Amino acid sequence: MHQWDFASVLANREALLVGAIGTLRIFAICLVAGLSLGFIVGLGRYSRNRLFYWPATAFTEFFRNTPVLVQILWFYFALPILVPFSIGPLAAAAMGISLNSAAFSAEIFRGGIQSIDRGQWDGARAIGMTAGQAMRRIVLPQALRRMTPALTNRAIEIFKMSTLASAVAYVELLQQGKLIASLNFNPIEAYTAVAVIFFVCLWPLVQLTYVLERRLGRSE
Repeated sequence: MHQWDFASVLANREALLVGAIGTLRIFAICLVAGLSLGFIVGLGRYSRNRLFYWPATAFTEFFRNTPVLVQILWFYFALPILVPFSIGPLAAAAMGISLNSAAFSAEIFRGGIQSIDRGQWDGARAIGMTAGQAMRRIVLPQALRRMTPALTNRAIEIFKMSTLASAVAYVELLQQGKLIASLNFNPIEAYTAVAVIFFVCLWPLVQLTYVLERRLGRSE
């Protein structure tokens, strides 16, 4: 019978704190980069101009259909062979997670924009708006309301994907948990602590998603 003992985990709480800060850092970078690039790619996917549509489609299909872990490892080990500078763990992990998230986010943006009735576009043109003005003033505000729950779920996925950065030795929460487990021979306690910290961080965001879904459902 295993005797639970979290004393060694508590003794290394500073290491877990450093890991949590690293997780939050890469989460913030990937959230901003992934959603921003996803919005641009989503507009390209929605565009009827082939110069925008085909590159955006190629980007989306490639990064959606290859594992994010493979992408991270490629940026870390393969890309430095092709370019005259090294790629650090943070940069490699951030590029892999951000580009993968951008591909999935692009489909959320594209679907949200397409969900708006064509009559909204026609009405905007009837009062003299350009396509850009119609998108910015009429279509996007409505589409964002519908996309908010999906984008919030995307943020949750990005937070969990941050653990993949441990594959290139980036100092984040799982990496620190591995270190504590190997030094103290306590994998049960170490990984339990990591799981609890992730739960404490993500549970409020999940609850926010539920609240948004209910409110947006009522407003619709």
